[in-house]
Amino acid sequence: MENIISTISSYVWSDFFIVFCLLTGLYFSFRTGFLQVTYLKDMVRLLFKKKNNEKGISSFQAFSLAISGRVGTGNIVGVATSILIGGPGAIFWMWLIAFLGASSAFIESALAQVYKQKDGDDFRGGPAYYIEKGLGVKWYAVLFALITIVSTGFLLPGVQSNAISATLGNAFNLSNDILIIGSNEITISWVGLSIVVLLGIIIIGGVKRLGQASEFIVPFMAGAYILIALIIIGMNITQVPAVFKLIFSAAFGMDAAFAGILGTAISLGVKRGIYSNEAGQGTAPHAAAAANVSHPAQQGLVQAFSVYVDTLFVCTATALMILICGTYNVAEEIDVNGNVSKYIVDNVGDMKPGAFAQAAIANLFPVVGNYFVAIILFFFGFTTIMAYYYYAETNLAYVFKSKKTKIVIIWLLRVIFLFATYLGTIKTATLAWDMGDIGVGLMAWVNLIAILLLSKTGITVWKDYVKQRKAGILDPKFDPKSLGIKNAEFWEKDK
Repeated sequence: MENIISTISSYVWSDFFIVFCLLTGLYFSFRTGFLQVTYLKDMVRLLFKKKNNEKGISSFQAFSLAISGRVGTGNIVGVATSILIGGPGAIFWMWLIAFLGASSAFIESALAQVYKQKDGDDFRGGPAYYIEKGLGVKWYAVLFALITIVSTGFLLPGVQSNAISATLGNAFNLSNDILIIGSNEITISWVGLSIVVLLGIIIIGGVKRLGQASEFIVPFMAGAYILIALIIIGMNITQVPAVFKLIFSAAFGMDAAFAGILGTAISLGVKRGIYSNEAGQGTAPHAAAAANVSHPAQQGLVQAFSVYVDTLFVCTATALMILICGTYNVAEEIDVNGNVSKYIVDNVGDMKPGAFAQAAIANLFPVVGNYFVAIILFFFGFTTIMAYYYYAETNLAYVFKSKKTKIVIIWLLRVIFLFATYLGTIKTATLAWDMGDIGVGLMAWVNLIAILLLSKTGITVWKDYVKQRKAGILDPKFDPKSLGIKNAEFWEKDK
């Protein structure tokens, strides 16, 4: 079964898919005039813009909720694995997909705003909504919604909670207890129960509480991690030029030690970058749609900036700590004739990829290094689980239109979601990771095709925003009728 799932995952995340993601990002970059550079100032300004009324959530809360999903254990473990297998050059390709992916993130998030709809005092939207309203293909929208519910509602929460339990257990010497009832043994994870209680309090409070929790936790966790990284970099500032030289030379195979794994560096760097920043995957648009803004492009720019925060800041912080502190080394792979067949990046002793960053920090902070990484990983994983729940609930709300039915189904989702989260702390997650990869990959396939088909609408929204900004309007207004955009009901009536 594991072999079958692994094979399917390899087809979903094929080299063709990686090239497809790169070309999509490149296409939208050209069509928007490389907004990721030209409108960087607007991104930062809009990030802290207050919402117009009490409905929905603020741009910063939507940004934080999206960052909750983007920044997870993959920002540490994923980066370390990329360096382990693909060498330092993988980091450059991770940067590249983040730069190009920012434009894809803009388009999908702007579309989510265009076709969002009101749900009480909240707003809901995402790929399922803009596929139905923009493309008019109901079955395709339902397909995306079902894939997302299964992936984010059942498969992925346990993966994050498993990582939290493992790292906290290693750092604080925590272990699960065994409760014997008759002839049965029941495993009890106190870490798992704590996660479930905290998570339950937050998700039962609805979208606003999710936004408020993300607004508080995300700046703290990302800021603390980047601060420690900056301290380590500052203490080793003389090595920084050499590290960047190593990254660039390895990225293009100019360094002999890494020339043999250039293809692996490109593949892994792009793949891990896509998986980490989620640009184009269709996850962040759910959070983007919840924001209260006056023009869809505003939240599109904010979400484009979140890709930078995830990859260019957090992932780069991990990479620099690993490379500066040298918690990796290069080894030669010898063929049967005794010749060097290729170079591989080996680990230090029996160290696993996830321990690279931990070793880097512990190298300079022996007393608190291990504890710090464990605590940061807890916040990274916990906020990602929060985002997963929101994505699942939004797509359930799309599938089930009846208010009474929706309430029952959402409560059922909450129970199953919390159970899946707890289960992850007492079970291994290898199979779940592969199945989760399939779910996320299929989401991305469906979404990328959709935003390409809706590219005319996305570019029209962008050009309208640019036109108003060039006219000196600091806070542009959106009128879909004047632009010939249909089915944008939310914007066509009094909000």
